[in-house]
Amino acid sequence: MKKSILTLVISSFALLLSACGGASDSSNEDWKNQSWEETVSSAENTKVYLYMWGGDEGINQYIDEWAVPELEAQYNIELERVPMNTEEILQKLVTEKRADKQEGTIDIIWINGENFKNAKENGLLAGPFVERLPNFNDYYDTDSPALTTDFGTYVEGMEAPWGKVQFVFHYDSAKMDTPPASFNELKQWIKENPGEFTYPNPDDFTGNAFLRHILYANAEQPADIYDQPLEDTKDTDAFQETWSYLKEIAPDLWRKGEHYPNSLTELDRLYSQGEVWMTMGYNEARAESLIEQGIFPETTEAFVMEPGSIGNTHFLAIPFNSPNKAGAMAAINFFLSPEAQTAKLKPEYWGENTPLSIDKLNDQQREELENIDRGESVLSSERLEESFLPETSSDYVPYLKEQWFREIVEK
Repeated sequence: MKKSILTLVISSFALLLSACGGASDSSNEDWKNQSWEETVSSAENTKVYLYMWGGDEGINQYIDEWAVPELEAQYNIELERVPMNTEEILQKLVTEKRADKQEGTIDIIWINGENFKNAKENGLLAGPFVERLPNFNDYYDTDSPALTTDFGTYVEGMEAPWGKVQFVFHYDSAKMDTPPASFNELKQWIKENPGEFTYPNPDDFTGNAFLRHILYANAEQPADIYDQPLEDTKDTDAFQETWSYLKEIAPDLWRKGEHYPNSLTELDRLYSQGEVWMTMGYNEARAESLIEQGIFPETTEAFVMEPGSIGNTHFLAIPFNSPNKAGAMAAINFFLSPEAQTAKLKPEYWGENTPLSIDKLNDQQREELENIDRGESVLSSERLEESFLPETSSDYVPYLKEQWFREIVEK
């Protein structure tokens, strides 16, 4: 999922927002007190607007070609996907909150990480709703930290888990026999193969995650980072060694480290054109559709390195001024269903993993899910599970970006 930092934008409005009364819901509170049957009935024959990042064609096809007709058939709800970057979505909500606009145009937003933290803290989301969703209660581990926290921020029922992803690297096996097994081996490989590797500017979320992996690798244990607040770690050896690592590899990067890709899209383009031999990113299955489209070479394979692979959950939330909260809840409940999650796992659309609790599925549901062939470029579920590492708190993201510019770009 594409993410951008909105701290300055939202903070600049913080006092003004509090002056607007601080309410987190629209004036119509009926949706809070309805039974689920009443919610579904209220949602019938309505239109739901889903605002979400639109930069991945496979994700867009999953929504437009599969979810839209299914939601119409099952709930008699018309779903419209509105492509918009997350920072623009939140800026729109900030403006509406400032103007005390209690009926907006957004019903559902795709969100996580620092964007969720900012939205929650500034009253941009509707009150708790997740515990009212039957599919959440029936098919998810409702006490799992992966679902109850989002980059260190407690969810408190204000967003529903939509999917989970793990960070993987991809390489062209026609050019490399064996990928690096650790970040030390990666550093040596970069030195021996100058110009064949780079990473996105950490203003991009993928580039930022690359830095967090190096930070984990330089700690005695990854938990020394992800279990600790930023204030307790930013002056530790792990951070200093991270900057030393990045400075050491810089001269041997693509374009000698004088330019870093501005986005994952740019890095993928360099990889597809053979200018670099590796790419990276969240969603362990993302290469499948790119291989199918002929963008990535057929010889693309995935790998992870020690000490592991950072993964996270992404969510769906309802804005404070959604004009159709009943429709939003019905649609989100649908997206959480085993049927919708199984379709999302298939590589011809999105291909990403599911936050469903497999133990809560019946035999048929479990069999359908486990029988999906995710593609040859996708690591086994066992390898992904054994390498999984939790995310840090969201405070690390802007700090790493800012320090990278000071330590790497400006020096």
